[in-house]
Amino acid sequence: MNRKARRFTAILVALSLMAPGLGWAQGQAGIAGRLNSGYDLLEQGKFDQAQKSFEEVLRQDPGHPLALNNLAAILVKQGKYDQALACLKRALPRSKGFKVALNRVCNVDGVCAACRLGEEKFGTEDLEGVVKSNILMVGMARSSRPEKK
Repeated sequence: MNRKARRFTAILVALSLMAPGLGWAQGQAGIAGRLNSGYDLLEQGKFDQAQKSFEEVLRQDPGHPLALNNLAAILVKQGKYDQALACLKRALPRSKGFKVALNRVCNVDGVCAACRLGEEKFGTEDLEGVVKSNILMVGMARSSRPEKK
């Protein structure tokens, strides 16, 4: 095999090894956009549209902790405390080390906090503390408010 053929083969091999990683990176960028778009909609009071954004993320990544946390905030708004708690409990195992911007928190009915994805330049915090706090607040709200169907 001549030098050009070997170089061409090496490039093809390198590209084939990189392709799955590039697809994953694009998928993560798409998820980030949907999460922040959903948060912005939630902050604007457009709960149905925000819910669709978070559900799209969950179709791609069923255990995504931020999507589950923010969906729980919408379920609280709908008075569905048991479903909100279920989402939060699913989010908890993956929330440690997941960075969010705590300077961009939306409080829903004083019961559940939704967060925006963290950006390094604005400072970040673990989602785990938010999820744990939400579990406590939703649990208390569930015991004092009637569940809506």
